[in-house]
Amino acid sequence: MRRLPVYLLLDTSGSMKGEPIQAVNVGLQSLMSSLRSDPYALDTVYISIITFDKDVKVIMPLTELSQVNLSEIKCPESGPTHLGEALELVCNKVSTEVNLSSEEKKADWMPLLFVMTDGKPSDIQKFQEMSARIKEYNFGNIIACGAGPKAKDSFLRTITNNVVMLDNLDSASFQAYFKWVSDVVNQGSKSAGISDDLELPPPPTEVNIVI
Repeated sequence: MRRLPVYLLLDTSGSMKGEPIQAVNVGLQSLMSSLRSDPYALDTVYISIITFDKDVKVIMPLTELSQVNLSEIKCPESGPTHLGEALELVCNKVSTEVNLSSEEKKADWMPLLFVMTDGKPSDIQKFQEMSARIKEYNFGNIIACGAGPKAKDSFLRTITNNVVMLDNLDSASFQAYFKWVSDVVNQGSKSAGISDDLELPPPPTEVNIVI
């Protein structure tokens, strides 16, 4: 079976501590429940979760959807936002984890990358380097989410044209966002093998598309 790899890159810097990261954890649980209810997703989707603050951590390596067991994601009290380093790690993971075509097996579908941050990168030089490099990797789509009033869409637009913003960092906003993510992934799993173009579904009112 050809896999659809899905990478979630989540900001866990100090500004996400408290209600925001609690809402993210609830949203992730809802995301997994929604995906598991879709037979196409169960057949194809593999999920990886990577967090970034002053450190970049693989919280969950690329895992078959049916085998996903989420652990609670926590934030430090304070610290920088190393988004550039996180992008470098996810590109390295794609290089080693996503199967290319061979005599023994078919290639995986092009991976999806979801990036969420509530601020701007602290490692500007590394971020600029990765903004240029990430286009060299065969992502089926990159969707970047700026969460809250301090998020800067100008940085996110350097890595993708698909940028959405959340006005608030409350539970309702994150629930709506992760429900929309599940819709995107489900649509990707259904279109796998039919089309390489993933048309994003309409977002809920809490999610604003940046034109």
